[in-house]
Amino acid sequence: MSIYDSRLWISDLDESIKGFPQLNKLAGKRVMVTGCTGLICSAVLDLFIRWNETHREKIVILAAGRNEQKIQARFTRYVGEDWFVFVPYDAASLNNHLDLPCDYIIHGAGNASPDKILREPVETMLSNFTGMKFLLDYMKEKEVSRILYISSSEVYGRKERNSPCNPDDYGYIDLLNPRNSYAVGKCAAETLCASYAEEFGIDTVIVRPGHIYGPTANEHDKRVSSAWAYAAARGEDIIMKSDGRQIRSYCYCLDGATAIMNVLLNGESVKAYNISNPDSIITIRQMATILAETAGVSMKTELSTDSEKKMFNPMNNSSLDSSELLKLGWKGLFDAQRGFSHTIEILKEIKQE
Repeated sequence: MSIYDSRLWISDLDESIKGFPQLNKLAGKRVMVTGCTGLICSAVLDLFIRWNETHREKIVILAAGRNEQKIQARFTRYVGEDWFVFVPYDAASLNNHLDLPCDYIIHGAGNASPDKILREPVETMLSNFTGMKFLLDYMKEKEVSRILYISSSEVYGRKERNSPCNPDDYGYIDLLNPRNSYAVGKCAAETLCASYAEEFGIDTVIVRPGHIYGPTANEHDKRVSSAWAYAAARGEDIIMKSDGRQIRSYCYCLDGATAIMNVLLNGESVKAYNISNPDSIITIRQMATILAETAGVSMKTELSTDSEKKMFNPMNNSSLDSSELLKLGWKGLFDAQRGFSHTIEILKEIKQE
């Protein structure tokens, strides 16, 4: 079954749209989204799609990606609509060619799963920088109003204090650890955005998500919130590989999508906004407990292997201060309990034959 067959997912989309009426500002606009089959940006596209289904004037979706078949498989029901357009784009390539005009760009393409980062640190780092540079150059040639870059909380590095990170609260990043190719690549792309804004007047804005989760995650995603959600939905026990004391800012994918829309439409140029639901700053163990209790499975602890340790996020506390986002009027609709339970229920729904 498709995710669009889940009544709960459609209900969550409708609730999110109702809670963010400013989405109306995009009516009739052309919005390019890269990384549109990923966890975050597929939720953004689903929000646009559901809006289009319930409104007369459409948001034209330019679904940018390197694999047309993958995009067609994810959005099968809508690829034939005149408001859904596939755009070839590969963040890792130096040979992209874009001719289509657009009003806004949401850039979310790039490696995010820990196993891919570890396996492809070079590609991870370069795709963040070169993919961003290509889009910024494209904006110089076309009349694009604004680009929003989806960065990461990993730019903050490891810090001693346990308080949530604010946008100028940077810690230590080990530059010689290949696992940090992701964090360093994101840092470089952010500085590139600021540099293009300064030198060429390009309107850029940045979001730094914490740990986004939800049923839009790929089943093979190795991030624990995704891997455990799928395992629990299958009725499998949750296996923890650490003590689970690490603190994370979790955010349901649709809350993440409305936060992105809010910053795109209302955020201050050349400014970074943390995406974090204050009601969902919990430890990894607390997250695992919610998933296990919702699915009725057990939670177990096993020693991690050396290869598994290499994939771990080095930050013990990656909680985020979302004060600047909240000032824009954004509010999360799904706290940790509700968001993770909905994730399990939706995954179970779409697994039914």
